[in-house]
Amino acid sequence: MDATAERPWTRSYAPGVPATIATSAESLVDLLTDAGRRFGSRVALDFFGATTTYAELAAQVARAAEALRRLGVTRGDRVALVLPNCPQHVVAFYAVLRLGAVVVEHNPLYTAQELEHQLTDHGARVAVVWDKVAPLVVGRGSVETVVAVDLTGALPPLKRWALRLPLRKARAARAAMTAPAPGTISWAELVAAAGPLPADHPAPGADDTALLQYTGGTTGTPKGAILTHRNLRANAAQGRAWVPGLRDGEETVYAVLPLFHAYGLTLCLTFSVGIGATLVLFPRFDLEQVLDAVRRRPPTFLPAVPPIYERLAIAARERDIDLSSVRYAISGAMALPPATVELWESVTGGLLVEGYGMTESSPITLGNPVSPARRPGTVGVPFPSTEIRIVDPEDPTRDRPPGEAGELLVRGPQVFAGYWGRPEETAAVLLPGGWLRTGDVVTMDPDGFVTVVDRIKELIITGGFNVYPSEVEEALRRVPGVRDAAAVGLPGERGGEEVVAVVVLDPAAVTAPEDVRSGCRQHLAGYKVPRRVVVVEDLPRSQIGKVLRREVRDRLLAGD
Repeated sequence: MDATAERPWTRSYAPGVPATIATSAESLVDLLTDAGRRFGSRVALDFFGATTTYAELAAQVARAAEALRRLGVTRGDRVALVLPNCPQHVVAFYAVLRLGAVVVEHNPLYTAQELEHQLTDHGARVAVVWDKVAPLVVGRGSVETVVAVDLTGALPPLKRWALRLPLRKARAARAAMTAPAPGTISWAELVAAAGPLPADHPAPGADDTALLQYTGGTTGTPKGAILTHRNLRANAAQGRAWVPGLRDGEETVYAVLPLFHAYGLTLCLTFSVGIGATLVLFPRFDLEQVLDAVRRRPPTFLPAVPPIYERLAIAARERDIDLSSVRYAISGAMALPPATVELWESVTGGLLVEGYGMTESSPITLGNPVSPARRPGTVGVPFPSTEIRIVDPEDPTRDRPPGEAGELLVRGPQVFAGYWGRPEETAAVLLPGGWLRTGDVVTMDPDGFVTVVDRIKELIITGGFNVYPSEVEEALRRVPGVRDAAAVGLPGERGGEEVVAVVVLDPAAVTAPEDVRSGCRQHLAGYKVPRRVVVVEDLPRSQIGKVLRREVRDRLLAGD
C-alpha cells in the first residue's frame, strides 16, 4: 500500500523531510562526543560573551563526570539539577549522563514545598543547584550532598570584575546572580580538583533512562516521566529532519527557553548539540539581554513561545534592529496566534511555525511544515516515524470517523517509558501497542493537519509552563479566610492562559483578593500564583460534591 494513503500528512512535508527516521543505538553522550569530534573548534556555548568550544565542553564534561563519580554517583542514580540556563547546566547534564546516571530537572523558581515533593519522590542523593536557591534544597528529601553553582563564575572576566565594583548597581546585579550557600560544596572547586573520567568508564546504553521530567498528567499530581536516551535522541533526530535547510556546524540557537523545561531541553540541549550549533544561553528571558546578543552573535534558529516572538518583533521594528538572520523559528507550549506569525515573518523574513507535544513524548510529536505549506491555527502534522489516531475519549479502542473530534493518541520512538514508581498511572496513559493518550481533543483534516479543540485535562498553560489546578487550590485553601477554591485558566492578553482563582470566603472573613494572592506566594512559584481572584458565594459541584472546574471556567467566560 502507498505510504501516503496510510499517512496522508507526508504529502505536506517540506521538501527533503523523510517519512521515517532511523533510531540510533547510541546514547546522548555519543551525541556530544560526535559533536566534539566534528566541530571541536566551533563555539558550543555563549554566555554573555564568554565562549566555550565543543572541544572545551567535552573536556569539562569529562572532569565534571569524574567529580560526580568521586561523590559516589553511579549508574542508575538520580541526580537533581536545580539550575537556570548557564554553561554549568549544560556541563552537569552531560556529566550525569556520562556516568550512566539519571538527570532530574527542576525549576529553580519552585518553592521549598514544591521541591520537597519531587526530591522525595525520585530519591536523589546528590543535587547540583544554583547557589541562590541552595537553602531550599539542603536537607530536603533524600539529598545528602548539595553542589552549589555560582553563575558569575561563567561570565566574561570584565563582567565579573564589574560585579565587584563598590557601586549600588553592581551590588544589586551580583545579588541577583549569586548568594552564599552554607552547607554546600562549590561546583567550581569540585570540578577543578578532578581529572577527566577514565575513557573506559562504562557508558550508558540507548535504552537506559536518561531523564526524569516532572509533569502533572491528568491527575495534577506531579510525577516523573521516564525518558530514555533513545527517546531523546529520536526526538532530536526528528527535529533535525523537520528542518532540512539547517546547516550542521553553522547555526546559532538562542536558549531563551529554560533548559529545565522539556521543550527547552530537547531544542537546546540535544537538538542543538546534534547539529553542532552555537547555543547562546540566557538565565531567563530578558528583552534587553536578547537584543544585546543579537548585535553580538545573531541567531539563525529560535525556539520560543508566542509572547517572546511578539515582544522581540515589536522591539526590533521600533528600534530598527535587524532580525533577518533568524531563518527558522518554532513555537510551542501554547497556541500560536496567526497574527503573531504575520508580525514575526514581516519583521524577520523567516518562517515561524507551531509544534505540538507533551513531556511524555520528549516532547514534540507534531509540527507545521517548515515551508509555505504550513497552516497557522493548526498544530501541523505528525513528525517522521510518528503515528496518530483520533479516538473516543470514553473508549480509546474506538477510532472516530474522519473529520470528527476525538482524543489524540500518538505513537513513535519519542514516546516515554512510563511514570517513575507509578505503574497504575502509566497504564492509564500508555495503552497497548505503545499508544500515548494526550488528553487533548482534536480534529484532523483530509491532509492530516491537526487542530486542538479542547483539553480533557484541566491543565493550565501559562507562559509555556504547566500549572496544575490542584496545586494552586491546595495553596488557596491554606490562606486564612478561604473556605473553598477552584483554579482555572482563562485566555491571557498575550495569548496562552492566566491562572484565575475563584474562592468562597468564610462569612466572617475580612480577606481581600490581594491577601489571597499574597498567601499563595508563600507556597507557589510566581507563575503559578493567580493573576486574578474572583469571590463567589458557592462553587458548582457534581453529585458527589466535586467542584466542576470546567463549569467554573465557562461561567467566568460568560461573565456570570
